Amino acid sequence: MPPRGDETASPAQGVDTVPAPPQSDDDVPRFLTELGVPGIVDVHVHFLPERVMAKVWAYFDEAETHYGRAWPIHYKTPEADRVATLQKLGVRAFAPLVYPHKPDMGRWLTEWAGDFAARTPDAVPTATLYPEPDVVDYLGAAVEAGARAVKVHVQVGAFDPRDELLRPAWGLLAEAGVPAIIHCGHGPIPGRHTGLDVFAGVLAEHPRLPVVLAHAGMPDFTGALDLVRRHERVHIDTTMVGTPYSLQIAPLPDDWAAQLVDVADKVVFGSDFPNIPYAYFEQVKAVAGWAAADDRLGAGFLRSVLHDAPARLLGLPT
Repeated sequence: MPPRGDETASPAQGVDTVPAPPQSDDDVPRFLTELGVPGIVDVHVHFLPERVMAKVWAYFDEAETHYGRAWPIHYKTPEADRVATLQKLGVRAFAPLVYPHKPDMGRWLTEWAGDFAARTPDAVPTATLYPEPDVVDYLGAAVEAGARAVKVHVQVGAFDPRDELLRPAWGLLAEAGVPAIIHCGHGPIPGRHTGLDVFAGVLAEHPRLPVVLAHAGMPDFTGALDLVRRHERVHIDTTMVGTPYSLQIAPLPDDWAAQLVDVADKVVFGSDFPNIPYAYFEQVKAVAGWAAADDRLGAGFLRSVLHDAPARLLGLPT
C-alpha cells in the first residue's frame, strides 16, 4: 500500500500526518485504522512447545540474576490466549520463531513450528537452524514446505555463525530467498560469538543472503545500519528498540530518526511478544515516535514498517 496522496512516494517521504500514538493495547486498532493499514505484520514473535516455553519463562523469572534487572513477562498466558491477544491487537500475520540452545533440537523445533503454523490462523511457517550435520536436511525440507523465515539465535545457541557446518545452510537460504532473522548483537548481554563484526563474515561470503538483524543489532544500532546500507538484502527489525524499558540499557542515537531515512524500506516491525516486560502497544508507540520525529519519515514510513515491508519480506500480499 503506497502512502496516500502520492502513488510514487517512498516510505521515507512523509505525505500525511502520523496519527496520535496508541496509549494502550486496546487503542492499537484505532491507531491502525487511522493510519490506513489492514493490520500489523510482526516478524518477531515467539511460540514454542509448552515445556520449552515454560523453561524460557523460568529463565526470565531469574532475570535479575542473569541480566541484573527484572524482566516480568507481560503475556504469560496459555497459547490460545496469546494467539487471541495478537488478533485483538490487530496483528494480521506473524512469524512464530523457535530456536535451539543445543544440538538435536533444530529438527524437531522446525517441525513443531511448521505444525503450529498449519493449525494457527495468521501464523506463517518458520524454521530454525543449529550447526549440526543434518542442518541442511531439515532446513531444506522446511523451505520446500513453505517456510518464510528462519530464526537464528547466536547468543542462546552459543555458536559461531561462521561454523563450517552452516555454510551450506546459509547458501541454501540465499538461493531460496528466505530471510534469516538473526540475533547476533551483544544485547541484552554479550555471548560467546555475538557481535555484528562476527556475522559480517557470513555476509561477506553470502552477500545475497536475506537477513533481518533482530533488535536492530542492539546495542550497536549504528553498526547495524551500516550493514543494512552495505547489503541489499539486510534489514533491521524494531524488536524492543526504543521502548522505555530498553532505552535504559540501550539508548538510541540522538539522530536515530534521521539515520532511518535512507533505509526506511528496510525496517520491519518486530515485538518479541509474548516475552516482553511491558505491553505490546509500547513498541508501536516507539515506532510512531520515530515517524513523527522527522518529516522525511511520517505516516508513509509507519505504514511500511508496520505492514508493507514485513509483508513483502515474508512473501505476503501487501
